[in-house]
Amino acid sequence: MDSTKKTHQGSCHCGKVRFEVVGDSVQASRCNCSVCTKLSWTGWLAKPEAFEVVAGEESLGSYAPGPNGTRYFCKHCGTMCFGRGELAEVGGAYVSINANALDTLDPHLLPLVYWDGRHDNWHEGPRSEPWPIFP
Repeated sequence: MDSTKKTHQGSCHCGKVRFEVVGDSVQASRCNCSVCTKLSWTGWLAKPEAFEVVAGEESLGSYAPGPNGTRYFCKHCGTMCFGRGELAEVGGAYVSINANALDTLDPHLLPLVYWDGRHDNWHEGPRSEPWPIFP
């Protein structure tokens, strides 16, 4: 992992799943798609090589809400911890960490950008104001 950036630890609620991500805490994102909205997901993007599950891989369940990625959750407590996928608009392969599951970073202090996933409007990219759920 890159030693010039900070390593952040994260976990599920019960602690069975633990992970680390190396990166700078520049910003997080919110998406208005039905999955992100219902889970109140606050995403923090990282490249796959900057992310590692350090404990509890056997405790992970998965859910693939669409063709662009899979979400991973703890089968014991239900915490959605991270997702993996491929999306050209975010630079290809990615890991989206649920910033709410980070133990060493306050997600409420991260500046947010917003994606319009509900309308499959990825090509517009993120913006500083939330996209509407209903047009």
